[in-house]
Amino acid sequence: MNLPLSLTDTQHAIHAFLAERIEADGFAPSQTEIARAFGFKGVRAAQYHLEALEAAGVLERSPGRARSLRLLQWPGGPKQLPLPANDDTLQLPVLGQVAAGVPIGADIGSEQMVLMDRALFTPTPDYLLKVKGDSMRDEGIFDGDLIGVHRTNEARNGQVVIARIDDEITVKLLRIGQGRIRLLPRNPDYAPIEVKPGQDFAIEGLYCGLVRPNA
Repeated sequence: MNLPLSLTDTQHAIHAFLAERIEADGFAPSQTEIARAFGFKGVRAAQYHLEALEAAGVLERSPGRARSLRLLQWPGGPKQLPLPANDDTLQLPVLGQVAAGVPIGADIGSEQMVLMDRALFTPTPDYLLKVKGDSMRDEGIFDGDLIGVHRTNEARNGQVVIARIDDEITVKLLRIGQGRIRLLPRNPDYAPIEVKPGQDFAIEGLYCGLVRPNA
């Protein structure tokens, strides 16, 4: 995969250094270590180059978290590395699909287990579901995303929930009022789902963050 032409030779070298260290150690070097490796007088120079790499879409950072660099592009093409198992990671099962268009049948079988960065989610999820459809696009949830689900049967008005309707699963914005329950899309191309009296309905969990495969 070719890196953006706007990057300098130093930024290309830092990118290669990050990839080498992440592959060898399982986590990114600190800004101090980057500055030391390249002979910078202080971490501000390292920060400048990391900001340029982030602006070019080469890496992403979690503000306020040490060693939170994650490469979005790798030298020589895409690469997936296991995350180190520590207090900052979660091992989560991926359970089938959840519709962000209209409700679909839920595949409850666990397809895989993945390690995820704990900082991506609030509150802590119990499992991941794969989104199908684009009815929640204005919430930043797109087709193919893996959403974290915190298992609970309680939710407040205005929260994004994973709900079960007659054994089908969907992710929507919960709206409670005037004696009725509605599940609202975040895309004007879709109509709200109104829960009818006597219909089998339950909250399965709260949406608590997402990851975008192959982003």
